[in-house]
Amino acid sequence: MQQAPPASQIAARVRGLSESPTLAITAKAQALKAAGEDVIDFGVGEPDFPTPAHVVAAAERACADTRYHHYTPTGGLPALREAIAAKTARDSGLEVEPAEVLVANGGKHALYNVFQTLVDQGDEVLLPAPYWVTYPEQIRLAGGVVVPLPTTPDTGFQVTVEQLESALTPRTKMLVFVSPSNPTGAVYSPAEVTAIGRWAAEKGLWVVTDEIYEHLVYRGARHVSMPVVVPELRERCVVVNGVAKTYAMTGWRVGWSIAPAYLTRRMINLQSHLTSNVANVSQAAALAAVSGPLDAVEEMLETYERRRGITFALLNAAEGVSALMPEGAFYAFPSVEGALGRPIGDWKPETSAELCEALLDTARVALVPGEAFGAPGYCRLSFALSNLDLERGLERIGEALA
Repeated sequence: MQQAPPASQIAARVRGLSESPTLAITAKAQALKAAGEDVIDFGVGEPDFPTPAHVVAAAERACADTRYHHYTPTGGLPALREAIAAKTARDSGLEVEPAEVLVANGGKHALYNVFQTLVDQGDEVLLPAPYWVTYPEQIRLAGGVVVPLPTTPDTGFQVTVEQLESALTPRTKMLVFVSPSNPTGAVYSPAEVTAIGRWAAEKGLWVVTDEIYEHLVYRGARHVSMPVVVPELRERCVVVNGVAKTYAMTGWRVGWSIAPAYLTRRMINLQSHLTSNVANVSQAAALAAVSGPLDAVEEMLETYERRRGITFALLNAAEGVSALMPEGAFYAFPSVEGALGRPIGDWKPETSAELCEALLDTARVALVPGEAFGAPGYCRLSFALSNLDLERGLERIGEALA
């Protein structure tokens, strides 16, 4: 067996990285399933619906189109960039030019381009917590300093202008803003989005707003795009989005950024040395998705709304668990602090990370611990799984914690 080199031989920027916790949990769950175990996986953050048929058909046609057998422009197929600009105007009211759109290999890649292009060594980036696991790692990879801003259920897991103001320093360059939120499902009201956007504009900050869950908003909540309600922020705002969640296309790997044209040109230069163009068949599929109807999205949303109610009720019935009703996305983010320090099988977990290990070991249920999201004492559950598995899994959690 080949001996691993000393850790010192690995670049420092990578030594500090850990595997994505959500993907790690899913890998463990899949390994147990492969061994014949009945595991219910709440960890994976993707729709459990198939990609719409008309999108798949577009990809099949693209496979036979010899134009797509070769390199295409790094920034994206011209038709797709135009369609994304049109879709953005249609869905959020943000008028953009195709030259402001950069098609990337999923939302993660789009974010990587943004942080690498805007963040310099020592720049501080304000990051409300709980946050998606990838944001802090990508900020640090760019040399930035993560400034987490903790939120709680008392504030609906939403950051306030007062918090932002208290965290501001001369080194602050950027705010990462996400609504609807992964992992909490929080959705900021139009007034709250406006207040935060105006504050950022007044301070001369960049805002990266992740709108990947824009269409997954439940009754009583409303998604608005920050540069629409705060137009004075437009020249210092980057919108990140993609087809993954809205169109059940996580595996197709197509995301995009929308930024001022001069910044987009710089990011295209960067991407040209990283990946060049996104796979053309995936781009053809994305073109069909963003140009087509939202019927499939409405069907998914109705299903998620039913599952949301089931999840909320059964979680709050479990001993030591307290959950807010999520307003968007397809996650619950309950507090499990009341369940810590109590026996679960052979375990007596003292942290939410240990609790997740105990539940996987004893109840064969996979959750993601809050530590991964900057929120110890919580867990994230995706309710994007079948009704049967959802109820079985939540019942197992309740039984294990009883």
